[in-house]
Amino acid sequence: MPVIAIANPKGGVGKSTLATNLAGALARQGHAVMLGDLDRQQSARQWLALRPPAAPRIAPWEIRAETGQVRPPKGTTHVVIDAPAGLHGKKLGALLNVADIVLVPLQPSLFDIQATHGFLAELQSHPRARQMRVGLVGMRVKDHTIAQERLQEYVATLPAPMVATIRDTQNYVHLAAHGLTLWDVAPSRVERDMAQWQPLLEWIAP
Repeated sequence: MPVIAIANPKGGVGKSTLATNLAGALARQGHAVMLGDLDRQQSARQWLALRPPAAPRIAPWEIRAETGQVRPPKGTTHVVIDAPAGLHGKKLGALLNVADIVLVPLQPSLFDIQATHGFLAELQSHPRARQMRVGLVGMRVKDHTIAQERLQEYVATLPAPMVATIRDTQNYVHLAAHGLTLWDVAPSRVERDMAQWQPLLEWIAP
């Protein structure tokens, strides 16, 4: 059961957008997906509450009443975890102890780049660094801009690959308001966006 953590200590980089749409893509492929939310804002959990019953099921944590502990529901094949901003130290270590893949979303800004550089160094120092696969995902990237060029130049110096670049579009905002993902609507509506996800889906596949 692969555990995919979506993490970056900086807030507002698109973690929940990445987590929810990744969960939606895996569910559309027929996997039994659980979406866990570690953020205090519980954005992913609120999104799950909006999800239509007809859409491919994405389960939340299963909470044990007697202990309050959380765990994936029985039969889960894929776990996606939306990590909070500011995740460091013991809490980050606990997440990395169970993660098989860490996806680090970042936007083409100086502040994102600086935060991501330090975060990748922290990931590399973890005892399980060799057992985890770490990939970068560019979020809200506008084509043919100086910011995009700077991001590509910077990523080329990092020890983790850029596995996908997601464009800046209101499609994600509109779909999230209804608990939906790119894979829950007619492909003709989001064809360009779905194509951008294909390299990421291929990269995380076993």
